[in-house]
Amino acid sequence: MNDEQEKLEIIYQDQYIIAINKPSGLLVHKSPIDKHETRYAMKILRNQIGQWVYPVHRLDKPTSGLLLFALSPEIAKTLSEQFASNTVKKMYIALVRGYAPLGGIIRHALKETAMFKHQKKMVEKREPQEALTLYKRLATVELPYSVDRYPRTRYSLVAAYPRTGRTHQIRKHLKHISHPIIGDAKHGKGKHNRIFEEKHGIHRLLLAAIEISFTHPITTEKMRLKAPLQSDFKSLLLNLGWEEIALTF
Repeated sequence: MNDEQEKLEIIYQDQYIIAINKPSGLLVHKSPIDKHETRYAMKILRNQIGQWVYPVHRLDKPTSGLLLFALSPEIAKTLSEQFASNTVKKMYIALVRGYAPLGGIIRHALKETAMFKHQKKMVEKREPQEALTLYKRLATVELPYSVDRYPRTRYSLVAAYPRTGRTHQIRKHLKHISHPIIGDAKHGKGKHNRIFEEKHGIHRLLLAAIEISFTHPITTEKMRLKAPLQSDFKSLLLNLGWEEIALTF
């Protein structure tokens, strides 16, 4: 399937903005980091609706969920200012290793991520930036899988509410409290990732942006958009015995 035929799930659209449910594994826009990738959300959506779209925030390639675009440069500027001032509220869900605490605040400054080798020294000289994430545990499960010296393994479903917008913030923050996200090749643990590949056929980062709240740039209406989980993520929740939660998303 090529991008001229592919269509993305549209969550909301008017003459000023459009929001989609981005699948895991799809870039937001063309990137020199992944220069061989020809599929990206901006291009697919542009072809789908027949007009240019302008990104106002981003989701990592492996993260699924709500992605908001403006339909003009002027609207993009207004929305980008909301994101920059941290007035946009976002909710994610993630499956993490271990029994996470019932809830809390992760206040842990993060360094910028160098995208290219030539940027590494420059980025390392910069001070870490303030980063804040609220979270709460939604469910736990113990599975009969042996990892390292433990005969069984424990996992939690967590809701995360980032209050700042640093690169890989939720992934880094959950690792910081020793509960990395399953499927995170960079910040997680390979043995646990492989369990979900082998036992559940999951080959993705189990992180999804499911809700976003912001002020409409023209009407000033308070917007609250929600995106359903992708079928593989939802099926996993059902398989883990979390039917009530799975149906919520």
